[in-house]
Amino acid sequence: MNDRDIVKIIRILKAQLKKWQLPITTALAEGKSDPFKILISTVLSSRTKDEVTAAATERLFALVSTPEKMLKLSEETIARAIYPVGFYRSKSRHVRETCRALIEHFHSRVPDRLEDLLTLKGVGRKTANLVLALAHQKDGLCVDTHVHRISNRLGYVVTKSPKETEFALRGKLPRRYWIIFNTLLVAHGQNICRPVSPLCSRCPIYDYCDRRGVTRSR
Repeated sequence: MNDRDIVKIIRILKAQLKKWQLPITTALAEGKSDPFKILISTVLSSRTKDEVTAAATERLFALVSTPEKMLKLSEETIARAIYPVGFYRSKSRHVRETCRALIEHFHSRVPDRLEDLLTLKGVGRKTANLVLALAHQKDGLCVDTHVHRISNRLGYVVTKSPKETEFALRGKLPRRYWIIFNTLLVAHGQNICRPVSPLCSRCPIYDYCDRRGVTRSR
């Protein structure tokens, strides 16, 4: 693809977003949820479908809504609330450890710096950047499997891992698009540009795509 076409691609995907269901963490941010809820939701969302994450987040926050109160829950209680998210037992432990860190080091507030977020248990670059973007409206560039896959399929970057993709995008994607890029590509990936046999015949950005790595499509 021509790198300059990224502006057209983003404009098209923004229009398409009105037809699609928002990713769970984006939907929480749209609802003006607090940063703590967004942080915990992103921790739960790893390797878990959006609808499962959404239900688990609501069950957990129906019990408690602050780090102090969350820390009073046992790991088993949290595990029961968030089941069946992926790795729910380890995530229940991460939730408690994260709450303890928020209380002890950040005055019970979700930090708004990448390096601080990365100190929290269960928080990697993907989660930290998503929290920055959605909870604090800062320039977080969240690269998950959808963003990595689609950025490479388009031919916008040529990378081997999400981390490589993040740094490649930081070097060329206009900063004004960093916050929304994840939301657009996750929605596009869930609805059209799927991992296996993408729906190329229905793709609104087909004309701009190099289709790198696509061997079968519909």
